[in-house]
Amino acid sequence: MTNKTTVLIVEDEDAIAHFISTVLTANGYRTINATNGAEAISLISSHCPDLILLDLGLPDMDGLEVLRKTREWSGIPILVVSARGEEQQKVEALDLGADDYITKPFGSSELMARIRAAIRHGIKMEMGEDLPDGKFTRGDLAVDFKKRIVTVDGKDVHLTQNEFKIVTLICKHVGQVLTYSYILNQVWGQFAQNDRQILRVNMANIRRKIEKNPAEPKYILTEVGVGYRMPDED
Repeated sequence: MTNKTTVLIVEDEDAIAHFISTVLTANGYRTINATNGAEAISLISSHCPDLILLDLGLPDMDGLEVLRKTREWSGIPILVVSARGEEQQKVEALDLGADDYITKPFGSSELMARIRAAIRHGIKMEMGEDLPDGKFTRGDLAVDFKKRIVTVDGKDVHLTQNEFKIVTLICKHVGQVLTYSYILNQVWGQFAQNDRQILRVNMANIRRKIEKNPAEPKYILTEVGVGYRMPDED
């Protein structure tokens, strides 16, 4: 008997939980369900699912508290389900260690793409296989981390030190949303003071250098009010 990937669905709305479970089951996943935070925490520790789909609006506690408690002991990939207009909660969830978020309402194709990306990234991190050869490619974009070389369509692209740090960071977390504050802290350190303007300027320069059409980027996308993401291609 083949071991199926297990997904814990933490959702108190029956219609949404049923929709997600139906989609996952049809795609060969095993699902377990929790309708509140306390039940979710119990199932996480007893079943150790491969992925958690976590709604933030739970009846007994904030979904962020479930995330916080889980991250105290586990690196299980967590995909947050968020209602529209909750940008600050999305940012907080990502900063607390969520791997990604998906906004209601969502379609089955987007849901499955996000789930596959989160599971792939989780497996790579667990096995220490994230970019083992020090190189990354996506379409015409290639990054050699050891040689600090970036090329687009085979042509060298000159990036400043901080621009290269930003590109490296986003490439190493492909498929995930990185918040503005996370990037600022990783590149400029604790003295960045959440200065988004310096990040926006650097990102504009990066896109001008690596994108064929900077106004419609395909390598680094903006998640408005939250941060940046490099799409994970299947």
